[in-house]
Amino acid sequence: MPAAATPPALILASSSRYRREMLARLRLPFSAVSPDIDETPRPGEAPADLALRLSVEKAQAVAAKHPGCVVIGSDQVATVDGQPLGKPGSFERATQQLTRLSGREVQFHSALAVTDGARVERADIVTYCRFRVLTPAAIEAYLHAEQPYDTAGSAKAESLGIALMESMQSSDPTAIIGLPLIELTRMLTSFGLDPLQHAGGQA
Repeated sequence: MPAAATPPALILASSSRYRREMLARLRLPFSAVSPDIDETPRPGEAPADLALRLSVEKAQAVAAKHPGCVVIGSDQVATVDGQPLGKPGSFERATQQLTRLSGREVQFHSALAVTDGARVERADIVTYCRFRVLTPAAIEAYLHAEQPYDTAGSAKAESLGIALMESMQSSDPTAIIGLPLIELTRMLTSFGLDPLQHAGGQA
């Protein structure tokens, strides 16, 4: 029998520790490279379009420097009433965000793109999160404990931020963390990287 073809090298176009940890679940060897792109929204750009565009640009930017590799790009934008929620950056702004989100539904657009430099697969997985009614004391306690100032919407659902939620609905429970693994598995398989066939040690 002929030897099986060597799968292409896999790169995660991200500097996010959370996304690296998520991708490691699939047990595919990979490396992580930080993409160098301008993430400024375009005038009038819808949040979902922004997340998709940035995920594609991240993947393509890294793929251009690593020919022959399969590259994953991802981006997440949180919205309420159709308006994007940025990363708060400070205790004061995070307090304002969570006060606004108390008892409200937030949509998290978790966009994903995979490319080999020629073909691009892309998708936007939406997670609908309804926040609990949050008291000022609860918000303050959460922020001191979590310090989620680099997270859109001030809610780190992979840790204590899950306690802010009343309910969560999505076709992919991993999407809220920023890397939808169900959709990613489908995409990687189409590029010859089925995790169930090629799983091994992480690079």
